[in-house]
Amino acid sequence: MTFSYTPSYASTRLPVFARNVVSTSHPLAAQAGLRVLQQGGNAVDAAVAAAAAMTVCEPVSNGIGSDAFCILWDGQALHGLNASGRAPAAWTPEYFHQRYGQGQATPPTRGMDTVTVPGAVSAWAALSARFGKLPFADLMEPAAEIAERGYLVPVVVQQKWAAAVDELQAQPGFAQSFMPWGRAPQVGELFQFQAAARALRAIGATRGQAFYTGEIAQALVAFSQAHGGSHTLADFAAHQPEWVTPIARNYRGYTLHEIPPNGQGIAALIALGILDQFDVASLPVDSAASQHLQIEAMKLAFADVYRYVAEPSSMEVTPAQMLDDAYLASRARLIDMNKAQDFGAGNPVKGGTIYLTAADENGMMVSFIQSNYMGFGSGCVEPTFGISLQNRGQAFSTDRSARNPANLVAPGKRPFHTIIPAFLTKDGQPVMSYGVMGANMQPQGHLQTLVRMLDYGQNPQTACDAPRWRFNAGLGINVEQDMPAATVQGLEGLGHRLEAMQGSYQDFGAGQFIWRMGDPKVHGYVAASDPRRDGQAAGY
Repeated sequence: MTFSYTPSYASTRLPVFARNVVSTSHPLAAQAGLRVLQQGGNAVDAAVAAAAAMTVCEPVSNGIGSDAFCILWDGQALHGLNASGRAPAAWTPEYFHQRYGQGQATPPTRGMDTVTVPGAVSAWAALSARFGKLPFADLMEPAAEIAERGYLVPVVVQQKWAAAVDELQAQPGFAQSFMPWGRAPQVGELFQFQAAARALRAIGATRGQAFYTGEIAQALVAFSQAHGGSHTLADFAAHQPEWVTPIARNYRGYTLHEIPPNGQGIAALIALGILDQFDVASLPVDSAASQHLQIEAMKLAFADVYRYVAEPSSMEVTPAQMLDDAYLASRARLIDMNKAQDFGAGNPVKGGTIYLTAADENGMMVSFIQSNYMGFGSGCVEPTFGISLQNRGQAFSTDRSARNPANLVAPGKRPFHTIIPAFLTKDGQPVMSYGVMGANMQPQGHLQTLVRMLDYGQNPQTACDAPRWRFNAGLGINVEQDMPAATVQGLEGLGHRLEAMQGSYQDFGAGQFIWRMGDPKVHGYVAASDPRRDGQAAGY
């Protein structure tokens, strides 16, 4: 691929070229990854160190009590890891109806009854054990040092932190951990997190076992039971991450790989399979016609994903059926280039998140994502170890008549997940590790940035900088304020309903990208980091 490097959009960032590179949404985490690379570690070591650092540096979006997914190229083959957590044994529809009433269609939004067993720590340990080079404790040390010494809170993190305080300050442990002055930190104010440093070192010393069977697990269970939760030591001990085979779809001579359900990565594959039926490159890159086509393809994908995707053992259709060529061609025929539509699901049977990526000069590439789900997750923070717990359980259904009955809550079950790492190959060889964080914006970001690169030849940083749209529901979309006026008018003329953005937390996503330029020892990589966050791509 030959890219243009002429800046096209309002960003001051330029692509970064290096033979070893880490791209994250916080500079200190990127530096943590580089530190272990320079100590002789590989890209997996760098990704784990950066992921641990991100729990401290961007606590709005993720924490030690997050879930995680990963796709990596080990130099020879592609591997997928699903480290999402499962429901406690006590969770059933009746459990939630008794506590919250028969009319409650999902678990609550915040609190201990939203917390599935967190999987991020198990992801770190599993990746290190199978592919890492350095001792696991060494990977936790950069993050522990940042937590202990503190860091100066950057602009975007501070904005999202301050926005969450009113809602979450009454949740157990939140104010003690994240309101050290009785408020959110100011921009540039020093935030220290001694409890998290204690947890990270305990996790490092036990290769993660302290979190699932040791002192941290005991503290978490006691905390849960003291605040109305139902978690037990058996729930934590039973957790295991799962190595999975990524699912894939070809597009323009490349192959996009995503983690299979229970995640929504298949939405990006469906949308690309629909777009593959059109000559996208014949339409001007920022035109209303090009954006309309992509929006409609994404709508069709979400219609099926929200109807069918859940824990694989509960799904009534398979990913292969949802990605069937004939089925996707039939879905593509529903698109009207002259009109926005509100699509229903088809019938395939007929046929706060952080993302980071790292690559090294030996060819290993890692696409990694972890998340608390909503800002600060459940809002619950175990104070002894500073464990901020996700609220992934909120994504379950508690209603047996729900639109997607496969996502009904059950003991030991994993909920529908939004976080999705992505990986691009060509002819069986690695090309790019990338992701775009932000709830249902994630597959939309995967689609939009990839189309810009593969159909229009934009380099990763330009594709990252470009204005984005976001589909919500029905005919409703949001567009960024720097979307060309003619494009906005054109989309409105086609019947799209442009809606005001409610809150900025998930907004239009934020991506990190590493594209392999050739032999890493000779040509290295070109990397990008999204200007919508405080992040950085750094290399040497």
